[in-house]
Amino acid sequence: MKILLTGANGYVGRRLLPELLSQGHEVICCVRDKMRLGFDAEILSLISIWEVDFLDDFNPNNCPQQVDVAYFLIHSMSSSTHAFDTMEARTAENFNKYSQVMNIKQVIYLSGIVNDPNLSKHMLSRNSVEKILFSGPHKLTVLKAGIIVGSGSSSFEIIRDLCEKLPVMITPKWVLTKTQPIAIRDVIQYLIGVQNRVDCYDQSFDIGGPNVITYKQMMQLYAKTRNIKLAIITVPIMTPKLSSYWLYFVTSTSYKLAINLVDSMKVEVICKDNRLQKMLEIKPISYVDAIKLAFEKIEQNLVISSWKDSLVSSRFKKSLAHYIQVPNFGCLKDSKSIKIDNTQQVLHNIWSIGGAKGWYYGDWMWQLRGAIDKLFGGVGLRRGRTSPSELHNGDSLDFWRVLLADKENKRLLLFAEMRVPGEAWLEFRIDDDNVLHQIATFRPRGIFGRLYWYSMLPFHYFIFNGMIKKIAAAN
Repeated sequence: MKILLTGANGYVGRRLLPELLSQGHEVICCVRDKMRLGFDAEILSLISIWEVDFLDDFNPNNCPQQVDVAYFLIHSMSSSTHAFDTMEARTAENFNKYSQVMNIKQVIYLSGIVNDPNLSKHMLSRNSVEKILFSGPHKLTVLKAGIIVGSGSSSFEIIRDLCEKLPVMITPKWVLTKTQPIAIRDVIQYLIGVQNRVDCYDQSFDIGGPNVITYKQMMQLYAKTRNIKLAIITVPIMTPKLSSYWLYFVTSTSYKLAINLVDSMKVEVICKDNRLQKMLEIKPISYVDAIKLAFEKIEQNLVISSWKDSLVSSRFKKSLAHYIQVPNFGCLKDSKSIKIDNTQQVLHNIWSIGGAKGWYYGDWMWQLRGAIDKLFGGVGLRRGRTSPSELHNGDSLDFWRVLLADKENKRLLLFAEMRVPGEAWLEFRIDDDNVLHQIATFRPRGIFGRLYWYSMLPFHYFIFNGMIKKIAAAN
């Protein structure tokens, strides 16, 4: 079948794609920025890419034709704290227009469970998108899930951050809200299982795991599974805004995502029925088993996707192509070069930078810079990296974004997503003479940008000198 996969570089899309390819489907990956589609050469050779932003005006040029199944995996919850519902509605309306041109037979929409009468703005928006998609020219199948648990999922990573970092938690009363978490493995089974099923056309289904538990119980079960001591004290006085700040500072989530999550966490997310589970003969795994499975992937370095690598965790919404040409005019630079002996080992060192490995020199200074960035609303260092040894275009890397990861040509180019009065690049490159070049480029914004750069020079002197020497070491 010819399948259109929207949100292909999102958390669920990256998990679904390998399964679709293994079934022999012709897959068209639909993305806003093809440079963020961080797939390896093997996968890129098997897919087609359609670069389109459904928020833009309808433009049928270069639109795929005769699509059998389309997966609608688009949402804007992390893009705005106020206007995301308008953005999501516009996206769905434009998608319907494209659906007419592409002659899509079936659309499969992954939404959220909306059975509570007191819905959050987030869930009201999902409901609105469902109604818009139902008005389109295609047959629609809606799968409504709650908390998705898997290595790299935002919900899993938030719970992981909270439990691993805070042995004692003072929590708001929303932690007593009931939810029905589902493993990402089961979500993928449902998404594939409803393909081309006539009895699933123009239907909405709730999908969930076997456990109905509170958020507090989710954290307690996580702690028990990981053998962590955890005390949770619930208080009724924590406001939604304070709760959002609490999530933002303790976990790797952005503030925009945190405030929308808190709004949704006050609403019960429980399935009404399990019709689809019986129709597809799926036996969902428990929440505890989903945690264990997630850590198996983490420990084996087999995490396929992370929400942190998608556009939602980025400070910048422009295409990566906008930044990939490192400027020279009006820029301040710190350039270092060193002769190396073992090219492959140095490449390995470069590709392992950041995350748990650290930045090779002065890690406490990097951590301090990350804490300051977080204090001023930046991304900080908490995003880490998805894989300890692999990097792809578009990946997040602490408070950097990978613009170019070209191992064949021995070049790694990063763009700063921390809060700075200007724009910053960090490049590592090995030339044909086995010389490692490390270049930090900063394009300041006004006088404050220049003052910032010169105030950082003493730190740069030690950090950049120490970093290149450690990276060049063949061990």
